[in-house]
Amino acid sequence: MASQPDFSSETFNRDTAAGIAALRARGQVVEVKFPIVGRVWLTTTYDTASAVLKDSTTFTLRKENGEVAGLRWWMPKSITIVANNMLTMDEPDHTRLRSIVDEAFRRRAVLGMEPHIRSIADRLADELFAAGSPADLIQRYARVLPVSVICELLGLPPADRPKFIAWANTMTQLRGPISFLRMMGSLSKMRKYLAQQLQLVRERGGDGLIAELVQVEREGGRITPDEMVSMVFLLLGAGSETTTHLIGGSVFELLKDPARRDWLAADWRRVGLAVEELLRFVSAVQFTKPRYVRRDVELGGVHLKKGERVMAMIAAANVDSCAHVHPERMDLERKPNRHVSFGTGIHFCLGHQLARIETACALQALFTRWPRLQLAVGPEQIHWRGRPGIRSIDKLPVVAGS
Repeated sequence: MASQPDFSSETFNRDTAAGIAALRARGQVVEVKFPIVGRVWLTTTYDTASAVLKDSTTFTLRKENGEVAGLRWWMPKSITIVANNMLTMDEPDHTRLRSIVDEAFRRRAVLGMEPHIRSIADRLADELFAAGSPADLIQRYARVLPVSVICELLGLPPADRPKFIAWANTMTQLRGPISFLRMMGSLSKMRKYLAQQLQLVRERGGDGLIAELVQVEREGGRITPDEMVSMVFLLLGAGSETTTHLIGGSVFELLKDPARRDWLAADWRRVGLAVEELLRFVSAVQFTKPRYVRRDVELGGVHLKKGERVMAMIAAANVDSCAHVHPERMDLERKPNRHVSFGTGIHFCLGHQLARIETACALQALFTRWPRLQLAVGPEQIHWRGRPGIRSIDKLPVVAGS
C-alpha cells in the first residue's frame, strides 16, 4: 500500500488540500489505513463519494449479521450502544427511526427558532472578552452556542451544559490509546446521564425534543430504550460538535483575510451564500462512516470485493475540480455550490437547517458586535486537534481590534 497522509496529524489538518491531492493522484478510490477503523477503501472524488452515499443497497452500514461497519471487536459496550443509531442503520430500520425524529423535529419548528438563536449568539458575543483578552473563540463562543441551542431544543437543564462541554472536549482529543480511554469514559458518563434524563421525562413529563420523542414512543413509535438513548446522544453530539468546528473554522478563514470579514459584514443578505461556501471550504466533517460492500462492484476503476469496507471522503468531494470551479479558492458568492458537507442519499443530515441557521447567526452576531475582530496570533500559530475525521481547531485566540 502506497504512503498516505496521517489523517490525525497537524500537517494534514493544516493543508487538507495537499493531502487530498496526493490521495487523488493514486486514483478515484484508494486503499488506506484509517485510525481505529483499520484498512478501508477511500473515495477521492465527488462522483465516487456520491455513488457510495446514494447506493445504500450495495454500500451498507452493517454486515448481514447486523454488525456495524466501523466497530471493532475490542470496543466496549458503551460504544456499541451509542453507535446503534440511525446513522449506522440501513433500511428499513433507518426509516423507522428517522420518521420518529422527523416527527419530533416538525413539532419543534426549527426554522422558527432563528430569532432566539440570534439572541443567544448576541449574548455570547457581548460576553466574549468578559474573562479577558485575547479570548479563545472556540471555548467561549463556537462551542457554547451550539451546545446552548441543542440543549434548549432537547429540553436538557441549562445547569448541565458545562458537563456537555467538558465531555465534548474530551471526545475531540483523540491522539492515542490514553485519549481513547478518556473518550470511552466520557461516552459512558454521557450515555448514563441521557438514560436518566429520558427516564425523568417519562415519569414527570417535560418540554423539548426529548419530551416529543417520549410522546412519539407512547403513541406507538417502534423504538427500544437503548435506541432512545442513542438517538438523544446522536442529536446532542451531532447537533453541537460539527457545528462548533464549522463556526470556528469559518471565523478563522474570514479573519485570515479581514477583507472577507468586511465584505460579509457590509451586507448580511449575503450570509446564506457565504455559509454554503464555508460548509464546502471548511469541511469540518471530512469522512463518512465506513460502509460494507455487499457485492462485488466496480467503483472509480477499482474492483471492490464483497465484504470489504469503503468510506466516502466528504472533504475530497468538496474540492474536486470536476464538481466545483476553482475549488481551491474560497468564493463566498459561489453559485451553484454542490458541496456534500451534509452528505446525500438517505442519510442526508437531519440537522442541516439548524446548522445553517446557527452558523449564520454566529457570524452576524460576532462581527456586528466586534466589527474589527482579529486573530491574536498569526494563522501559522493556529493548531488543530488530532481527531481523525473531524477538522477541529484547538484554540482560536482573538482580540477586539481597533
